[in-house]
Amino acid sequence: MHTSKRYLNVSAIVFAVLILLFSAQPSSAQSGGTLHGKVTLEDSGKPLHDVVVTIGQLKRSVQTSDDGTFEFKDVLPGTYDVVAHLDRVPDVVQSVKVTSGADATTDFLMRLRIVGDAVTVTATGDEEAAFKVIQSVTTLDSNEISEKNTQSLGDVLDHELGIAKRSFGPGNGRPVIRGFDGNRVLVLQNGQSIGALGYQSGDHTEPIDILSLDKLEVVKGPATLLYGSSAIGGVVNAITGHESAHKGTRGYVTTVGGSNNWQGGGSGGVEYGTDRWLFWGNGSGQRAGNYKTSLGTVANSYTKEGSGSGGAGFYQGKGFFTADYSFDRRRYGIPFDPDEADPEIVFLNPRRHSVSFTGGARELDAFISGLQGSFQYNDYKHQETNPIENVVNTEFKNKTSNYRATFDIRRSGNWSGTFGVSGLHRDYSALGEEAIAPPIKENDFSFFGLEKLDMDRVSFQFGGRFEHNGYKPKEGVVDRDTPDLSFNGLSASAGMRVSTWKDGAFVAYYTHSYRAPTLEELYNEGPHGGNATFEIGDVTLKREQSDGVDFSLRHSNSRARAQFNYFFYHLKDFIFLAPTKIFDDESGLEIANYTQGTSRYTGPEVKFDVALMHGLWLLTALDYVDAKLTDSKTPLPRIPPLRGRLGFEWNYKTLRIAPEAVMSKNQDKLFSTESPTSGYTVFNVNGSYVFGEQHSAQTISVTAFNLGDRVYRNHMSFIKEFAPEIGRGVRLTYAVRFY
Repeated sequence: MHTSKRYLNVSAIVFAVLILLFSAQPSSAQSGGTLHGKVTLEDSGKPLHDVVVTIGQLKRSVQTSDDGTFEFKDVLPGTYDVVAHLDRVPDVVQSVKVTSGADATTDFLMRLRIVGDAVTVTATGDEEAAFKVIQSVTTLDSNEISEKNTQSLGDVLDHELGIAKRSFGPGNGRPVIRGFDGNRVLVLQNGQSIGALGYQSGDHTEPIDILSLDKLEVVKGPATLLYGSSAIGGVVNAITGHESAHKGTRGYVTTVGGSNNWQGGGSGGVEYGTDRWLFWGNGSGQRAGNYKTSLGTVANSYTKEGSGSGGAGFYQGKGFFTADYSFDRRRYGIPFDPDEADPEIVFLNPRRHSVSFTGGARELDAFISGLQGSFQYNDYKHQETNPIENVVNTEFKNKTSNYRATFDIRRSGNWSGTFGVSGLHRDYSALGEEAIAPPIKENDFSFFGLEKLDMDRVSFQFGGRFEHNGYKPKEGVVDRDTPDLSFNGLSASAGMRVSTWKDGAFVAYYTHSYRAPTLEELYNEGPHGGNATFEIGDVTLKREQSDGVDFSLRHSNSRARAQFNYFFYHLKDFIFLAPTKIFDDESGLEIANYTQGTSRYTGPEVKFDVALMHGLWLLTALDYVDAKLTDSKTPLPRIPPLRGRLGFEWNYKTLRIAPEAVMSKNQDKLFSTESPTSGYTVFNVNGSYVFGEQHSAQTISVTAFNLGDRVYRNHMSFIKEFAPEIGRGVRLTYAVRFY
C-alpha cells in the first residue's frame, strides 16, 4: 500500500496556503473606462454580427451587433487580452490598455486562417494569447485540421513542433509529445477525458470526430497542475465550441477526398439559437481503403468511422447550462507482415457513447467571480476480431464518470486566480486472449489552485495540486496477487514571463509532477500483441515523480514569428517495460517486466518564420528529443529523431500556396528491442482559396503529399519494418461555413 500521512498533511498545507493567497489579494477601488470596437471580415471589410468578444482576464463577454460593433462599460484600468470568437473561424486576440474614465478602441479583422498569434484556453483555463502563456502551446484551427490526414488524431498532429505520431497502422495514430507516449499524454475533449483506451496499447485509437472540431490545442510539457497525473508529458484538447447563445442559424459542411487510399468523407453541423437558447447537432463519416507505397499496397490498412452529436444550452443572464450527447463508431485493420506464412488478420471496432452536462455562472460581483461545473459519462468498448474465422479475440469495456468544478477568484489589481476539484470513477474489464488484467474499479480525486500576477513587463504563475488514485480489482477473478492499491501525490509549478524587447518575451517554467502507476503497469500478466510483448506488471511499483524546467524565447510581429524552447525533465521511479530476452512458448512474444528506474528527457524546439516580402514567408522548424535511463545510459524506446521542416507560404488576398520539405534524421539511439530507422526527406505542397462573404465562406484546399513517392518509415510505428508510411497522393478538401 503506497499511502502516506506525510503527503496528506503536506497537501492540506499547500491547499490552505493557496486559499490564503487568493483571499489576501489587494483590493482596488479605481473607476472604470469604456472599451469598444468593431469586428469585420478579411478583405471584404463587411461587419460580422454575433461575434463573441471577451476580455480574457476579466472573463467578461459581449456579442457584436448587426453592424459589427461591441462595447464594454466600467472596465477597471489595466492591460487586457481581448479575444474575438466566431465558431469555426480562428480566434483573434489583441492587447488593449484601458485607463480610468477614458475610452479605449480596438477593432478586429477576422480571417479564415490563423495569421499571427493563436488563442488557447487549455494552458490555464482562460482565453489567452499563446504568445503570452507560460507553457508552450500548439493550436490548429478547423481549416488547418481538415487539410491534414484526418484518419486519426496522430496523423493530424504529426510533425507539428515537438509532436510526433505513434501508430500500429493509419487507424490508430496517437500523438507523442516531446517523446512522451501512453498514459503520460492525456487526450481530452472540451477539457474532459473521453474514456477511451488509446494510451493502453499501440493498436488502440482515440475515438474523436476530427472533422467536427472547432480547434485542437496541445500543451507541451507537464500539464498536471490542471489536468492530473496522466498529463505528465502533455495534454491534447479537442474543442467543439457551443459557448454562448446567438440568434439565428450557423453551420458548416466539410468534404474530404484522397487519391492514394481512396479516402472519402464528410461532416456537417448546424446551430440554431435565440436570445437564451442554443441547439446544435452534427454528423460525420469517413472511410479509406488500404494505402499504397512505391513498394506496394499495405494490406489490412483499411479504416471506417461514423459519429454524431447533439445538444442544447440555456444562457440566462450570467448563468448557463448545457447538455450534450455524442457517439462514435469505428472499424480499422491492423496491417500484417505479408512475408509471414500464416499471418493473423485482425480488425478493431471501437464504439463510444458519451453524455455530458456543464453549468455555471460568470461575471459575478463577489469574491468568487465565476464558477463552472461539468459531469461526463463515457461508455466505451471495442472488440479485436478475426474476420476470417469470425471470432472475437478480446473485448475491452471501459466506463468512466468524470466531474470537474472550477472557481474563479475576482480579479483585484494585477492578481487573478482559480481553484477547483475534479474526479473520476472508472469501471474497466476485458475478456479474451489479451484480457491480461483483472476487472478493476478506479477512483481518482484531486483539488488544485492556480494564481497569476500580471504586470506591465513581467507576469508570474504558480500553483499546486493534490491527487489521489485508487484501484480495487474484482475479487476471485484471477488466481494471482491483485491487492487494492492507492497512491497520493503533489504537483506544483512556478513560472515567469518577462517582456524582453518590443514584441519579444522570455519564459522560464519549473514543474514538479506526480504520476500514479496505471492499472496495466500494476496488474497486467500475459501476451499483449498491441505492444508486441508478454507483459508482467508489478503491484509494488512506486509513484512516478518528475522535476522539469522549460525555457522559451519568443518573438512575434507582422514581419517575423520565432520561438526557441528548451526542456529538461528528470523522472524518478520512471516506469518502463524491461525486456528479459526470454520468450513465451505459447505466444512467441518476448517477456517484459514493468520496472522502475531514473530517466531524463531533454531537447530543443526551434521555429522561425520571416516575411521575405509582402505576402511571401519563409517557414522553418526543428525539434529533437534525447531520452534515456540515466543509470545505464540506455535510450528509451520509440523516441522521435531529429526532425526539421523548411517551406514557403505565399498569400495573395485569399489565395495561399505553401510548398514544404519535411526532414528526419536517422534514429540509431535505440532501446534493446528496437531496430534503427533511416532518415528521409518528403516534399509536400498545399494550396487553398477562400470565397468570403458577410454571412458565409467557402474554402477549397488541395494538398499533394510525398511528391517523390519516397519510401520512408516512422520510428514510432510498431510495424515500420513491413509498413512504410503512405506514398504519393493528393487530398482535396471543400468546406462551407455560414454564420
